[in-house]
Amino acid sequence: TDRIHDTTLELAKALIARASIAPDDGGCMDLIASRLAKSGFDYERLDRGKAQNRVRNLWARHGSEQPLVCLAGHIDVVPPGPVDRWSSDPFEPTERDGRLVGRGAADMKTSVAAMITAAERFVTATPNHPGSLALLFTSDEEGPAVQGTFAVVQQLQWRNESIDACILGEPSSTSMLGDTIK
Repeated sequence: TDRIHDTTLELAKALIARASIAPDDGGCMDLIASRLAKSGFDYERLDRGKAQNRVRNLWARHGSEQPLVCLAGHIDVVPPGPVDRWSSDPFEPTERDGRLVGRGAADMKTSVAAMITAAERFVTATPNHPGSLALLFTSDEEGPAVQGTFAVVQQLQWRNESIDACILGEPSSTSMLGDTIK
């Protein structure tokens, strides 16, 4: 468990260190794609929008059969506001009192790191697993949320690919679990 913790924490810190203010991904998608490719995932970038507001989307899949289970989330963050109001640089991941601090630590770069490292462990342990495992990440959850997950799901539908189950790592809610998911 220490190795799992350390690997996930290391990836979470690497993601937090990238200033991925919506819709910019700060290089997160390249980092994620590289890791998943090393674990045998096929991936494609399904970026959308004009250059100045380009939304970055990543679809990675291990396997080609049904059922298809998808782990989904976002790597974009809202602007950090005045940096002088932070106790440390928002894009410098810091451990403080047993907690990871930095822009996106709670919403949702740590969840993304956990999903990626779990997927890596799963395909390493069961490379010939039945069905497929996919990961879908976007840089358009904190923004308008029309060129991100919504656009990728449309693309999958056009290709007649269907997701049988989706697990969202989004930790935010207002009144009840899941009420802020876009």
